[in-house]
Amino acid sequence: MASEKITGKVFLIPTTLGEVEPLEVLPLSIKRAIENIDFYIVENEKTARRFIKSISPKKSQQKLKINVLNKYTLPEEIPTFLTPCINGHDVGIISEAGCPGVADPGADVVAIAHDKNIKVVPLVGPSSILLALMSSGMNGQSFAFNGYLPIDKAEKKKALKELEKRSKDLNQSQIFMETPYRNDKLLADLTGILSANTKLCIATDISLPTEFIKTQNISQWKGAKVDLHKRPTIFILHAS
Repeated sequence: MASEKITGKVFLIPTTLGEVEPLEVLPLSIKRAIENIDFYIVENEKTARRFIKSISPKKSQQKLKINVLNKYTLPEEIPTFLTPCINGHDVGIISEAGCPGVADPGADVVAIAHDKNIKVVPLVGPSSILLALMSSGMNGQSFAFNGYLPIDKAEKKKALKELEKRSKDLNQSQIFMETPYRNDKLLADLTGILSANTKLCIATDISLPTEFIKTQNISQWKGAKVDLHKRPTIFILHAS
């Protein structure tokens, strides 16, 4: 009877949330994984190589085999990224920041891995979404991550009012984000659209030396002097 072919595993490898010493926020399991893996699926090859070098300076960059997964990747290409697993090699997925598969194209690869019965191994690391929720003082028993809000002003207003209503009806914290260069505009929209007593948490530069996390009512945020421009930020609202 022929033995079952051994396949490699898919490792979900978190990265830092910004310019900080990697081993300040990442466990040794990340270092061990990177030292043992030569095949990677990444959002940006240049930054991924830099991250790998920062974790394992002696690792040969020439030996790395990297596939790029972003909005330009053709859907039919994605399954081929897991061919090394079929041949017995482990594959690492690295996001641009934080945990792969969460608000990240890596989820597509993970779904294919499950379809192919390839073992998926999530490694511990920083998630801006959970770190923001942890530090918000809001409902950690019931919450929803809503990704990016609409850019159109009317659609954004409608979306925010819907999130506020859902939060009040379900007693549920509503988490969302924005492209960093539009953060200040979003804050202005939030203070102009949401009810005065709705709570808003702003969590910026999480885990970095410039970290800023604060929760207060919309009425208190109005006129507040806070610079969020080009700073990665998570927003959480809770209405009562």
